[in-house]
Amino acid sequence: METVGAFEAKTHLSSLLDRVANGEEITITRHGVPAALLVPVEAKRPKLSHREIVEGMRDLRKRVKPSKMSIRDMINEGRRY
Repeated sequence: METVGAFEAKTHLSSLLDRVANGEEITITRHGVPAALLVPVEAKRPKLSHREIVEGMRDLRKRVKPSKMSIRDMINEGRRY
């Protein structure tokens, strides 16, 4: 893990972010005292396929109970808060 001063981090932020995106962790210090830790974001989940999206929508439709309320009424109900 590399340590970088706050001034250097400010001037080289773009390159530091590239390094962090590649898995590196960088500590940013202020007057030699650790102030922040740059770490990569957890791995992104793969995008869902069209089939998975459709199956998810069908499952949701089975779980949602039908209501006598219209879509317009539902929208207006949501706007009350």
